[in-house]
Amino acid sequence: MRFKRHMELEHGLRQIDIAPLIDMVFQLLIFFMLTSSFIMQPGIKVHLPEAVTSEVVKYENLEIVVSGENVLYINGKVVTTRELKVMLKQLAKRSQGILIKADKRSSLGRVVEVWDLCRDLGIAQINIATNQEN
Repeated sequence: MRFKRHMELEHGLRQIDIAPLIDMVFQLLIFFMLTSSFIMQPGIKVHLPEAVTSEVVKYENLEIVVSGENVLYINGKVVTTRELKVMLKQLAKRSQGILIKADKRSSLGRVVEVWDLCRDLGIAQINIATNQEN
């Protein structure tokens, strides 16, 4: 006894050719690989210390980076302590927070110097960036 479904398969296509499908997938893959742009953002390499009690800060802060060589950066630009003080005075008027990103290898004295400078100028919201401990 022959069922109707089997008869349709025997008289129609016996195999589905997937070669055009594979070609199309590879063409799309190559297209997206060539048209996507991989732009590396320049930045300062900082290895943040880990902390168990770290929290995610959800508002906009000014980032002060202290590198492993104790160099101060604001927005990727090297600044001196005097220039930092001028910028922080302007920031204190706007009541904006500060985020200090200090490398593990930076000296504690340099971080405390930046912290004290912020507190002397009346900035109340000072945070230190850390990575959450796993």
